[in-house]
Amino acid sequence: MASLIPVAEAADPRLDDFRDLTTADRRPDRPGGRGLVIAEGVVVVQRLVASPFPVRSLLGVARRFDELGPDLAGLDVPAYVTDAATMAEVVGFHLNRGVLAVADRAPRPDLDDLLRDARLLAVLEGVNDHENLGSLFRNAAALGVDGVLLGPRCADPLYRRSVRVSMGHVLRVPFAELPGAWPGSLDRLRAAGLRVAALTPAPDAVPLSRAGLAGERVALLLGAEGPGLSAEALAAADLRVRIPMASGVDSLNVATAAAVAFHSVGHP
Repeated sequence: MASLIPVAEAADPRLDDFRDLTTADRRPDRPGGRGLVIAEGVVVVQRLVASPFPVRSLLGVARRFDELGPDLAGLDVPAYVTDAATMAEVVGFHLNRGVLAVADRAPRPDLDDLLRDARLLAVLEGVNDHENLGSLFRNAAALGVDGVLLGPRCADPLYRRSVRVSMGHVLRVPFAELPGAWPGSLDRLRAAGLRVAALTPAPDAVPLSRAGLAGERVALLLGAEGPGLSAEALAAADLRVRIPMASGVDSLNVATAAAVAFHSVGHP
């Protein structure tokens, strides 16, 4: 398994990949950092180890490494073992989950391959909240979404909070940027045989249950919580769809709305 290396000093330079995770301008998973993928907790570390992302090292307390033993078999990277207080001093906060792993980024899938094989895609515009993004990826994994395409103004799904909130599922759901001028780049989806449906709370949109999308190849457009999709994106869609809601409620959290739509569209 990974080489277990006791570490007693928080200042040990071997731990620099894990250092100051609460300080935005020093975090290794933020712009200006080293672009690393950071996994927190046993379950997310397990998913990182099983993913295509090349693990660099791990940091944790002995009990968590005992739990991870079978997952680390054959993994030839350093695993730094320390106590909870030293770990908190390194990362900048007390980590209840007791273990972290860092990995380099893996190449993203080829967009044409993703479009050719997909039955259901999520296409995001302006989704820049890391927790919403992580929740959306977790829902996508649970409900059989084949991939996520990032339009303009989206956050990076591989930021630490997104990875954590997704429970590591952002590491298994393929995602890619949708290049070209927005929203004209949606024509590329249509050319691949996907029907482009924009999710909106507008009362004149077609209720999802009557949209006839179940079983079709669909690209579902989702906008940021609050502003939603831009007028240009809505106009560029093949149709606009909505989730009927009780009187007095104007919208759902974007990740919740996405889950409802994924289930409705993906299940004939």
